[in-house]
Amino acid sequence: MVQWVTGVGLDRHLSVTVNAPSSLLISTVDDAKGQINFEVKETGFYQMCLSNFHNRFSTMQVFLSFGVYYDKNPNPSKVKGEDTKEEEKLNNTLSIIESAANKVQRHVFHMFRYYSFGRMRKSADYFLLQSNSQYITWWSMALSLLIVTSGYLQLLFLKSLIVNKAENEKPRC
Repeated sequence: MVQWVTGVGLDRHLSVTVNAPSSLLISTVDDAKGQINFEVKETGFYQMCLSNFHNRFSTMQVFLSFGVYYDKNPNPSKVKGEDTKEEEKLNNTLSIIESAANKVQRHVFHMFRYYSFGRMRKSADYFLLQSNSQYITWWSMALSLLIVTSGYLQLLFLKSLIVNKAENEKPRC
C-alpha cells in the first residue's frame, strides 16, 4: 500500500511484480493498494520488484506486509518428524523475510540521510554563492569607480601640463 507521495507527480500508482526462483512472472499489481496471492510450487528465493515509473520525479513511502499461510499436507501417512522440519523451514523463511526487511529499512534510512545531507550541502553552497556574488558585485563596482576616477585625474593632470593659460606663454612641456 502506498502511504504517501511527495514530489511533482503525486500519482499513487505503484507497479509490483513477483517472480519465481526460476525467473517466471507469477503475478503483477498496478495500483495504490494491492494484494498478491499465489501458491508456491517451488522452493527458493522469490523476487518482488517495486516500480515507480508512474512518478519518475517524486518519492513515495510504501507499506509492505508479508503473510505466509502454511497449509499442512492433509496426508496422515506422514511422520511427525517431517512436520517439525516443515515448521522449522517456515520459521526460517519468516526470519529471513524479517531480517531482509530490516536490512532494506536500514539501507533506505541511510539513503534518506545521504539525500538530506546532500540537499543541505547544496543549499549551503547556494547561499555561499549568493553571498559571494554580492561581495564580488560591490567590489567590482568599487574598483571600476576607482579606475574611472584615476583615469580622469590622470587626464586632468596631463591636460594641465600641456594647456597654456595665456597665449603668449610658452608651453610647459
